[in-house]
Amino acid sequence: MKGGNDKSLKRALSANRESKYLDFKESFDPTKPEGWCEIVKDIVSMANSGGGMIAIGVKNNGSPSQGDISTVLSLDPAQVTDKIAKYTGKQFGDITIQEAERNGHKIAVLQISCASIPMVFSEPGTYDIGGGRQKTAFSRGSIYFRHGAKSEPGNSNDLREAFDRELERVKKSWLGNIRKVVDAPAGYRVKVLPPEVRESDLPGATPIRIVDDPTAPAYRKIDPDQTYPNRQKEVVLLVNQKLNGRKSVTTYDIQSVRKVYGIDSNPNYYYKSKFSSPQYSNAFVDWLVEQFDKDSTFFDKARQKYKDGIHA
Repeated sequence: MKGGNDKSLKRALSANRESKYLDFKESFDPTKPEGWCEIVKDIVSMANSGGGMIAIGVKNNGSPSQGDISTVLSLDPAQVTDKIAKYTGKQFGDITIQEAERNGHKIAVLQISCASIPMVFSEPGTYDIGGGRQKTAFSRGSIYFRHGAKSEPGNSNDLREAFDRELERVKKSWLGNIRKVVDAPAGYRVKVLPPEVRESDLPGATPIRIVDDPTAPAYRKIDPDQTYPNRQKEVVLLVNQKLNGRKSVTTYDIQSVRKVYGIDSNPNYYYKSKFSSPQYSNAFVDWLVEQFDKDSTFFDKARQKYKDGIHA
């Protein structure tokens, strides 16, 4: 899967039944512990099972619940990552939250990617149900997977499937890298470098030459937290400040622009490390404001294109 795929999203929006990769929830209140415990259980289960989607604002029979999902759409994915880390000790950030439509009604969709290694609950998910009683959504030391439309404790078959998925992913990665080496032009040398190239004064450091050629390989000179200081929540805040009342944008506006204009593949605007939520540069904020200055319907058009499935 399975999360983050536009075709999968369209199938999810038209599906009438829950499945291994799709869960319906009538509502989700981020202010209540029980809401977090139950949704963290489903997120972790789906990530452990290859990824999936949670549609919030949908009844078990597939009909829209027509509940208020504004608090869900206003969530920063980093908040979800923090809650998962609270119960698993792992900063799993491969989650997106977006607005969608189902049968003419607005819903929220959480798209969840596959976890490379299954997450284990390191803390129990318990919450008060009144009368001095507590309910346990999951126990410490348990590992959950999706069994059909349910999130349940895993078994040996689940673990084997998870390891097979990761093995297949690694094999594809190796083959892709081998292909790059085979296709390298004559005279090129192959060096093994860490994911982040950093400045160094050591004599053995690989020398590079900095140029302004846009076709040259990229080199990240400083800490990404300095060059990409904004989460999506901060982008919304900064853009609204710069627009100064001329337009009020939401996280869904930014999500629409990202998909329609391929922002996530633009290294000048977007950065994502392995264990955190996406980060954006100040240049991206300035670009958004510039587009609105050129066309006051820029965000409205992006929303419509996103709904129509017109993506970069």
